[in-house]
Amino acid sequence: MKEVIAVVRMNMMNRTKQALTDAGIDGFFANEVLGRGVGLTNPHVLQGAASGYEEAVALLGERGKLYPKRMITVVVPDKAVKSVVKTLIEVNQTGKPGDGKIFVLPVTDAVRVRTAESGEKSII
Repeated sequence: MKEVIAVVRMNMMNRTKQALTDAGIDGFFANEVLGRGVGLTNPHVLQGAASGYEEAVALLGERGKLYPKRMITVVVPDKAVKSVVKTLIEVNQTGKPGDGKIFVLPVTDAVRVRTAESGEKSII
């Protein structure tokens, strides 16, 4: 089993929910989060700031800002990971900074509280 964590734009959440459901993934968690990526400094802004343009200097002050995002967490059987990742990319990719990130982590076990089933039976 694997845990797939995706951080996506807030405005993409409805499309993402629908795409996951269409892909056969009905159970997942979604949380509102704040974050930022590593590529926030535009080289043109840096150049402008170095040249003394006040507008560019003001833009550099935005670097520490955290942006609202949605974090989706789903645990799936190993065989479903590629499909889930592909679905998340297809629905969230705009080609612009801020599209998000996807992390895939191993899960050693899962237990359904209601029935005490464990392993893949508990997530399907």
